[in-house]
Amino acid sequence: MGLAREHEMHRRRLGRNLGVGLLLGGFVAIIFGLTVVKARRGDEMRSYEHIRPAEQELAK
Repeated sequence: MGLAREHEMHRRRLGRNLGVGLLLGGFVAIIFGLTVVKARRGDEMRSYEHIRPAEQELAK
């Protein structure tokens, strides 16, 4: 006499949770992939916000 029977609401909720989880996992994979590609290309990773515009040209 336990709670062996699953309600329809739980099945629908599981389906939605799996869909949201897959979308979130895909988003994380895209961001991770972009990070890896940027790191491998060797793009300059620093910001020049702390340098005045005249000094920026000299830094390049």
